[in-house]
Amino acid sequence: MASSTKYVFVTGGVLSGLGKGITAASIANLLKARGLSVNLQKCDPYLNVDAGLLNPREHGECFVTRDGAETDLDLGHYERFIDQELTQISSLMSGRVLLKVIQDERDGKYEGKSVQIIPQVTSTIQDYIAEAGAGHDVHIVEIGGTVGDYESLSFIEAIREFSMRVGRENCLYVHLVYLPYLGASQEIKTKPAQNSVRELRGLGIAPDVLMARSEAPANESVKQKLSLFCGVSEDAIALLPNARSIYDVPLTLEDSGITDVIVDRLGLTAKTTDLTAWRTMVTRATTTFDKTVTVGIVAKYMDNADTYLSVFEALKAAAWWNDVNIDLKWVDAAELGESNNVAAELAKYDGVVVPGGFGSRGVEGKIQAAQHALTNKLPYLGLCYGLHMAVIAAARLKGLTKANTTEVDPDTPDPIIATMAGQEGKQSTGGTMRLGDYTCDLVAGSLAAKLYGTTQIVERHRHRYECNADYVDQYESWGIRAVGTNPETKLVEVIEAIDHPFFLASQFHPELKGRPTAAHPMFDGFVKAIINK
Repeated sequence: MASSTKYVFVTGGVLSGLGKGITAASIANLLKARGLSVNLQKCDPYLNVDAGLLNPREHGECFVTRDGAETDLDLGHYERFIDQELTQISSLMSGRVLLKVIQDERDGKYEGKSVQIIPQVTSTIQDYIAEAGAGHDVHIVEIGGTVGDYESLSFIEAIREFSMRVGRENCLYVHLVYLPYLGASQEIKTKPAQNSVRELRGLGIAPDVLMARSEAPANESVKQKLSLFCGVSEDAIALLPNARSIYDVPLTLEDSGITDVIVDRLGLTAKTTDLTAWRTMVTRATTTFDKTVTVGIVAKYMDNADTYLSVFEALKAAAWWNDVNIDLKWVDAAELGESNNVAAELAKYDGVVVPGGFGSRGVEGKIQAAQHALTNKLPYLGLCYGLHMAVIAAARLKGLTKANTTEVDPDTPDPIIATMAGQEGKQSTGGTMRLGDYTCDLVAGSLAAKLYGTTQIVERHRHRYECNADYVDQYESWGIRAVGTNPETKLVEVIEAIDHPFFLASQFHPELKGRPTAAHPMFDGFVKAIINK
């Protein structure tokens, strides 16, 4: 079957964590810079239906799309690299595929045929890929996991079959491998890469493009060896040593000539690449400025920086667009809650951020951080749970000493934060939250409205608990005010302190719409407040 859409499949070998997501996003960035319409999709081998219940310590943040899909963090990379909002269709997990197959079988759609991995499961995967690619010049699909993993086999087989479905000339396979360096012999070894390509070939896929990651730069002779033993032409091999910034990767690929190879092999008609704005951003991202600001991230998921990846990226972008370096420091919320001197613990920071989260661990530390910021005029940015903590902090400072969220204390006499209507009894289940885009009306003249430059915004949500409307009229007596509400439900979306240089918190997650090429208004305002304090 002929296809008007071209497909690029990105697989990985040797070991995990090489950066398939960054690679896929970089390819999309370069093709879009040539005037092509692109879309991206992550195919994940986990048996979960979506990423909503995955542990952030192990898997990193749950990235939410504008239509409310809970997805893998790679979709955040995709959006930041192509400055394009994605949807549920860009995230596909094995659990969703199997659920669809089983439901189709129950509904009699297979007309009594035996249901098997091949062809029913692999065909369903292909249907999802074709649906996501429809209407675009190029659709880029990242296959999660590492070639050789049992979990990924159905996806690998599906993309092999897909070339027969749409024509081999419409598919291009990119394989990302690792080149280890042996200090004893002082050489980069290609054997693991060779073995990975051999394994991929054994599964029926011959890579068209090879991308080789390494800790240190590899010389051109490595390309010759990889070409000889992997059967990939030298011009289709890109060497990717560690970059100064992840945003540098598209530039490395463009300079290697790989974009030309992809365009030529897929028979695409493309414009000359325009990376002017991207290069300007990368220059800022890799510049060491004269001034450094130090920000404390008061959180409990500190095992993995990816847990708050979008928050970190939004903060870094705000810093480099304001000509400062930013030093992000973890502040253990649980330890802070047990500290006898919160002021001394937070004195080393120019500002604090309380990001999203769930559960009771570390709550008291977050509340104390908000109280300290409120009373000491320390710039404070609260994101989702950070808004809850800020409101509770303000209430407690004005005498409601047992004020709390019912998420932590169901029996609190002052449920400042409570379960949203219709969700009672479902607090431990997935799929019951306010997710995705919601409109927010901002009060004219408020700090939030000034930062956004408008009084109506749309931001993404991921939460189950809300500011209790019964207490909103008391906010001003606590020293805060609600300056953003949902026009339909009147739920509180944004609060800010009345007499404070910068104490701002949102029910939504502004970091999810952050972009490296332009600082998000809330993060930009936060960094500016630190600089000007």
